[in-house]
Amino acid sequence: MSDAFTTRILNVTTGSAETVVDLTHECESFLREAARGRDGLLNIFVPHATAGVAVLETGAGSDSDLLAALHTLLPADDRWQHRHGSPGHGRDHVLPAFIAPHATLPVIGGSLELGTWQSVCVVDTNVDNPDRQVRLSFLG
Repeated sequence: MSDAFTTRILNVTTGSAETVVDLTHECESFLREAARGRDGLLNIFVPHATAGVAVLETGAGSDSDLLAALHTLLPADDRWQHRHGSPGHGRDHVLPAFIAPHATLPVIGGSLELGTWQSVCVVDTNVDNPDRQVRLSFLG
């Protein structure tokens, strides 16, 4: 594989509760090996129909606020036509329309170019599937 493109799959356990998982450190670790001081782009992709990638502040309540907002926008009740799994699971399949399953971020000098309070996170509301994969790809 060319030095211009490098990819890796992370296995992430999200647990049995709705969650926001911060992957910033894993992204930075990947870039130390893959980018080696170069400029480029980092793409983060979750190949799941019920999870998304978000760039947001964590640790100050924003992650909990996001989950609360999703409960308001996408209630876990019986309104959904997609009905297998836990009650309200159909909402999990609508989540990627609100929180995309991917993000592409700038890499400058081998480092992820995030704002002061920004983190790269996986958002997972599907309590039926705690095992997720995240593909990190660097192009530079």
